[in-house]
Amino acid sequence: MKIGINMLLWTGHVAQEHVPVLSALKAAGYDGVEVPVFDVSDEAHYRWLSAVLDDIGLERTIVAIIPDEAHSPISSDAAHRQAAVDHLRRVIDCSAALGGTVLAGPWFQPLGVFTGEKPSERELEHCSEVHRKVAPLALQAGLTGALEPLNRFEAHLLNTCEQAIAYAARVAQPGFGILYDTFHANIEERDPVAALRALHASGALTHVHISENDRGTPGRGHAKIRETIAALKGLGYDGWLTIEAFGRGVPELAAATRVWRDFFANPEEVYSEGFGLIRECWDQA
Repeated sequence: MKIGINMLLWTGHVAQEHVPVLSALKAAGYDGVEVPVFDVSDEAHYRWLSAVLDDIGLERTIVAIIPDEAHSPISSDAAHRQAAVDHLRRVIDCSAALGGTVLAGPWFQPLGVFTGEKPSERELEHCSEVHRKVAPLALQAGLTGALEPLNRFEAHLLNTCEQAIAYAARVAQPGFGILYDTFHANIEERDPVAALRALHASGALTHVHISENDRGTPGRGHAKIRETIAALKGLGYDGWLTIEAFGRGVPELAAATRVWRDFFANPEEVYSEGFGLIRECWDQA
């Protein structure tokens, strides 16, 4: 098991001014960080960041999104779907330059865009066509896919583990898997731990986000974090447990995820208490 933290707690674009934060995370015991790859225009930046992280001694996973409807894999417009393929190819190239090992996130539709209907067969097939094209490229780049189902207030295509399991079977590509997030499961699953066990049993589980029910400091809410970690250890999971907490530092993301107030006193509270919680839960399981 490795413990990571998503850099979206601080920024949507990790740069020179965040190097002290990275050093502090290493000193706190973290094995790695999850780096947002939202700006895909500059591979050189990610090569620079890769060298910085190597020097500090942090591994990295990646979080990516679909930027807008013009790049949507579920669009009925073929040009939009091709733009999605092109965008995800650039994400993969930047992630490879960074030395990432996992490509996480909801890269199946833009956040907060809804049809007002349940996901259609046409949307699912359009999306899977896009993912069948990019999954081999990610695998060649050394990236394990970890598609993240979101709660119903952020997306409509994939909300539950049951849906995600079926979708992974539809895509049916090596290295293409599903992310389990304790925040989203707290909203969507009648029994979050049972849903996690089913996802693991399907063979599709590739990454885990530890996120509190209010997206704040892990352990201060009621999401089933302790039970999730205990179940994962019992199942023999040996991947990442990556903390994901959001503040208002990234305005576009805060708006899309409906973060209107502060959920913690400061980021240090999140990364220090969160690390301690994960370590304690794993050791006691």
